[in-house]
Amino acid sequence: MHSNMSNVDTEKNLMNAIVSLAKRRGFVFPSSEIYGGLANTWDYGPLGVLMKKNIKEAWWQRFIMSRDDMVGLDAAILMNPAVWVASGHVSNFHDALVDCKSCRSRFRADHLIENTLNIQAEGLSLADMTKVIEENKIDCPNCKGKLTAARQFNTMFTTHLGPLEESESVVYLRPETCQAIFVDFVSILNSTRKKLPFGVGQIGKSFRNEITPGNFIFRVLELEQMEIEYFVKPGDDVAAFEVWLKAMQDWYADLGIKKENLRVREHEADERSFYSSRTVDIEYKYPFGWKELQGIADRTDYDLKQHAKASGQDLSYFDEETKERIVPYVIEPSVGVDRLFLTLLADAYEEEVINKEKNDIRTVLHLHPGIAPVTIAILPLMKKDGMAEKAKELYTKLAKRFSVQYDESGSIGKRYRRQDEIGTPFALTIDYDTLKDDTVTIRYRDSMKQERIKISDVSSIVMEACDNA
Repeated sequence: MHSNMSNVDTEKNLMNAIVSLAKRRGFVFPSSEIYGGLANTWDYGPLGVLMKKNIKEAWWQRFIMSRDDMVGLDAAILMNPAVWVASGHVSNFHDALVDCKSCRSRFRADHLIENTLNIQAEGLSLADMTKVIEENKIDCPNCKGKLTAARQFNTMFTTHLGPLEESESVVYLRPETCQAIFVDFVSILNSTRKKLPFGVGQIGKSFRNEITPGNFIFRVLELEQMEIEYFVKPGDDVAAFEVWLKAMQDWYADLGIKKENLRVREHEADERSFYSSRTVDIEYKYPFGWKELQGIADRTDYDLKQHAKASGQDLSYFDEETKERIVPYVIEPSVGVDRLFLTLLADAYEEEVINKEKNDIRTVLHLHPGIAPVTIAILPLMKKDGMAEKAKELYTKLAKRFSVQYDESGSIGKRYRRQDEIGTPFALTIDYDTLKDDTVTIRYRDSMKQERIKISDVSSIVMEACDNA
């Protein structure tokens, strides 16, 4: 286990260090920065796109490919707007909004209350939020101006289908990926012949017009979700919920996320979504406090019944054992790719003091080998005497199976530090002995231990380290 900081000693400094590293090393950039950017939109750079791909592949392998009770889906972002009417999003997908009367800044009322008073505000009515703000004299965080009363704000983005912007042409950018799974339930059932219990997983973009986005990539307008809808017989949902809660906790442990930085928080009845009989959040201790990493909800049979009623289509399941038609209950474990990306960066970040007197500090990301954007660094000791050629030959061979980076610039020590900073778990140094006996020095990121191994053994060593993601 690694402590996040040995030099950066405040939460604010830790967050600043992570954001700085992300931009400097090509993990995440502010979107359209040369034009001043756009609030809470981000671009994943050369390293970020590799790490994000690894996260999604690890999730897909763990929860879809390795299970015989799971199938996948990749549904369209744009759907018939009737889907969002039936699901309740058009009438219920709202945040509580307050404006500053002076500077016109806009805030989510529940977040403002939580950040100011350190109490749970999600689930409060608009009137109650307004009362809390007034009684506690909460002012605008930017200019200390007075705030308006809380009012509803629908967080779905709208666009128009076709050449004319008329009310009849309005369609929505989906705010979540799961509704397509419910709408496609019968098609999935007929094409796969799956029996209950079974689940459908999907990775895809969703869009939410957040009022007060912030904290880097924690809350974004354009998010990518990894969602599962797991269908069970009514009555089996309670046990299935616990199974999925443990499955997600086990995955985070296997990814190396520190146990002490995770906790489970049960939603109170007045906090849960209207369709949920039980919801829990797996929370992570971010530099800005305990916040939701993942939600798990028992959606009951609400969605299938709503879409069956609105569409006039039969979305039931025929139970071969009882010879009856039933509407399955649904367990939904949902996690955002962007939020998990930030969690892994924050949990892996460390500034390790090597020599206090010389102020020698090693910045390292202790990322799981299966998640790290670069798995192996190829480092020729020198550019001459055939070492560079041998190193490039090894690069070509290993790049067929792994994410590999070639680096011949600077001293070997500086190159090790560059790789530590981006989380590369293995570095291979090619030297004079390599040219004689086809061996290399492998350096392990976390321990900085070095040992001599045969080139033929590299793949098996690396594969074993990566496999348990």
